[in-house]
Amino acid sequence: MKALQGVEGHVEWVDHPSLECDVGQVKIRVAAAGLNRADLLQRAGLYPPPPGASEILGLECSGVISEVGAGSSWQVGDRVCTLLAGGGMAEEVVVDGRHVLPVPEGLTLVQAAAIPEVYATVWLNLFQLAGLKPGEKVLLHAGASGIGSAAIQLCKAFGNPTWVSVGSSERLEYCVQLGAQGGVVRTDGLSALNDFGPFDVILDPVGGGEYAKLNVKLAAVDGRWVLIGLMGGRDATLDLAQVLGKRVQLLGSTLRTRDDQFKADLLSDLGQHVWPLFSEGRLNPQVARTFAVTDAEAAFAELAGNQVSGKVVLIVDASLV
Repeated sequence: MKALQGVEGHVEWVDHPSLECDVGQVKIRVAAAGLNRADLLQRAGLYPPPPGASEILGLECSGVISEVGAGSSWQVGDRVCTLLAGGGMAEEVVVDGRHVLPVPEGLTLVQAAAIPEVYATVWLNLFQLAGLKPGEKVLLHAGASGIGSAAIQLCKAFGNPTWVSVGSSERLEYCVQLGAQGGVVRTDGLSALNDFGPFDVILDPVGGGEYAKLNVKLAAVDGRWVLIGLMGGRDATLDLAQVLGKRVQLLGSTLRTRDDQFKADLLSDLGQHVWPLFSEGRLNPQVARTFAVTDAEAAFAELAGNQVSGKVVLIVDASLV
């Protein structure tokens, strides 16, 4: 089979040994794969896959099941999407059957490829770890990203008013159209977020610099600051008196390195609480652009340019989509 691998800062569509399907696993003929910032980091050699995970790029994909291992309830021909620790940007992938969900009714395989990583990330961090309750206010940094786009929609669906920080006025308008109450353009100054706070939960993929200090200031009493990335660097200076006085909880969270059972439980919860909202039209995967997998360098450059609102998706097998 062919697969996309990061090689010395670029990507190559190369030959790779075909995969065997074991007990409890399914083999998927890949139609499309979502592109995430983690893939950019892995290509650059900064984010290696967890031990035992595939070195092939791709944390999510969609496709059609072509083989089913013993003990799995899936059927050959089922249209599915899956959350992965790696391996999604290939002609086929073998995955734990518990990490697979059906393509929501009414959605294409391209749309389905843009769902698993971002919606699983949002559900885990906002609703499971932070325990978001209806009516609580949410702040999303990088609100027009794939994760931000998913978070805005989920918060709207579950009754949580949401504000964002973004990189341009166009991206702010995009977030408002998705359901955000408002927000700020970071080049105009983040301090304007004070007009909308305090916030019960802050979802933060940026981390360092002025963001960390601001998050503590913006957090409500008993607020939860969920740190999921370090786009702004790993160093920060905090006023610990504010953390203490407000009883702010700082939650560091990653998904890729979680064990198989954790991911199985997360996907089960996602299927129960979130999947019906796609079929009802209350959630809509935000596919900004698609690229052929053979044009992956252009896709990676598009995401790295930080101008994308929503998700970039690679088309692996055009005959399926």
